[in-house]
Amino acid sequence: MAIRRSATKRHGLPTTVQLRLTPTQAQADALAAVVLLCNQAATLISRLAWQHRVFTVLELHRLAYYEVRGQVTGLGAQAAVRAIARVAGAYANRRAGKKRAHIFRPHGAVPYDARLMSFNRDARTVSLWTPTGRVTLPYTGRPEDLKAVDTLPRGEADLICRRGVWLLQIAVTLPKPVMREPVGGFVGVDQGVANLAVTSDGAVLPGPALPGPIGGNGHARTLRQRRHRQRRRLQKKGTSAARRVLRRLAGREHRMMTDLNHQISKYVVREAERTGRGVALEDLQGIRGRVRAHRLQRRTLHGWAFAQQITLTRYKAARAGIAFVLVDPAYTSQTCPECGCMSRANRPARDWFVCTRCGLAGHADHIAARNIATRGVTGWAAINQPHATGLPSARRNRESKPPPSTGGS
Repeated sequence: MAIRRSATKRHGLPTTVQLRLTPTQAQADALAAVVLLCNQAATLISRLAWQHRVFTVLELHRLAYYEVRGQVTGLGAQAAVRAIARVAGAYANRRAGKKRAHIFRPHGAVPYDARLMSFNRDARTVSLWTPTGRVTLPYTGRPEDLKAVDTLPRGEADLICRRGVWLLQIAVTLPKPVMREPVGGFVGVDQGVANLAVTSDGAVLPGPALPGPIGGNGHARTLRQRRHRQRRRLQKKGTSAARRVLRRLAGREHRMMTDLNHQISKYVVREAERTGRGVALEDLQGIRGRVRAHRLQRRTLHGWAFAQQITLTRYKAARAGIAFVLVDPAYTSQTCPECGCMSRANRPARDWFVCTRCGLAGHADHIAARNIATRGVTGWAAINQPHATGLPSARRNRESKPPPSTGGS
């Protein structure tokens, strides 16, 4: 999303705050016209990019800028520039899996930058560009969000209409804390389907350690299965009353899982901060494409929220100045953390681990979390390996890259 790209700076950490806009009816109509217009322009640019196989911002600007300004009536110059950058970002993230041109939803979020919006902090209003001229809208939000907008550097914003409520999600840059060395090692976290997260300390999450109505992993699975059956039943019924209920229930399961992942990541980071350790998770990128599952298990497989949990844990660790590392997940649940024996025979049952060499026994997810914690120490040492220049390897590799070519001889 454009928010994160524009807010990421070397001297700070990006985060997003949300403001609620209170437009009049005429202003709401103008905002709705903005959303439709910008998404129409983005779809047009996307088709041009796909047709000509041009996906970089500079080349796409040369290809599509004047054409989209001519075809989409009312589109401003800076709005066209943001639409081009939005299309380039969409293909940069998912071009490998694309089989056709990316289509933007007519009511999708629209990015705004500093040239398209301006804030009046004293009056608590924001001025936004529309095809018919600027509109000045009052905004409200949580006290911490209002303070962040007033005091922190701002990046891009996304204009969103959610069930008739207009929201402005703004990227701000937090001061970057000093990264503390993980002198106590790492907290390893094993992610799974039966158990969303198990730490190397033996904590099973969600569970009694977390507040809220979700009692455990079994409770979360039961709720998700119940929601799936309910959606399937209402979709099959197809009446207006059933569609009305579906609209009311839309997003409820997503909000539940997002809240659970926030609680899990917050618990892990706080535990690492309390004990002076870092956080190590498995690098599960591309797992949906690698893992083959029976058709009855595909819904569960593709419903995993592992990427979200990794993202939430990463940014919470960065805010707290805690070391964070992703490790290779291969054979973590088949390897003994005591003697290093790796064998499929170490897993006599799905949830149980018994080492065939030294006899160490325990829950398979807990054993995997211990191995992840050990690999976290090794991975962190490799990242921060000292060099004769006195720079860590990560910084040395970044600073040793040659400058970009300017085309001269």
